[in-house]
Amino acid sequence: MAGLVGGAAKTAIPAESEKRLMFVTIARPAVEPQGPDAVAVPGSPAIPSVSPRALHARLLENAALRRMRGLERRRANRPEDADYWLHAAPIAVRKACDLRGDVGFPALP
Repeated sequence: MAGLVGGAAKTAIPAESEKRLMFVTIARPAVEPQGPDAVAVPGSPAIPSVSPRALHARLLENAALRRMRGLERRRANRPEDADYWLHAAPIAVRKACDLRGDVGFPALP
């Protein structure tokens, strides 16, 4: 067989003109956060100031999304992920409840 020397494959060493350099770059996100966001979701733009009612709505939506993710992970037979998301949902509800008390929303019946 051509290319074999003593039973081993012969490797070709590239000439100086054939050597290639590999460039490494660090990717930066398209949207960079500009301040703290209480309900930050990866990929969503930061909103510097929101009304208390809008923040409350976002916290409740966040809790619902976390619960849906937990149920989805449970159906996919991923119990560790499901436990994380199902335990994270009440935290967002608790934050929404605390916000209602801090801002002075009327009490729920």
